[in-house]
Amino acid sequence: QVQLVESGGGLVQAGGSLRLSCAASGRTFSSYAMGWFRQAPGKEREFVAAITWNGGNTYYADSVKGRFTCSRDNAKNMVYLQMNSLKPEDTAVYYCTGSNSGYFSGSYYSAGTYPYWGQGTQVTVSS
Repeated sequence: QVQLVESGGGLVQAGGSLRLSCAASGRTFSSYAMGWFRQAPGKEREFVAAITWNGGNTYYADSVKGRFTCSRDNAKNMVYLQMNSLKPEDTAVYYCTGSNSGYFSGSYYSAGTYPYWGQGTQVTVSS
């Protein structure tokens, strides 16, 4: 059974940084593409970032491009989201997600691409 567990969320001032971590277990993690989504109160869930199985390709939402970096360490079964220059509008619950393929044949930004989801970690950015 696949398990994804996020950590690293918290409260930070605008302009600050946080690094989210996602620990994966239950299958050969290194073979699969992964993603990050977020959901703010009263808003729909939205795509944040995605990474292919070997980290060779990364994708970002326009709203975070240049500020967030997605990476992975397959030897440790970990995926990371480094978030810099945080803004109050980045406040949300962040979810780590796992796909069933190494690359994105479909839409990397679509929630339907990811059958596996973590429980989420809260990120709050104060102004």
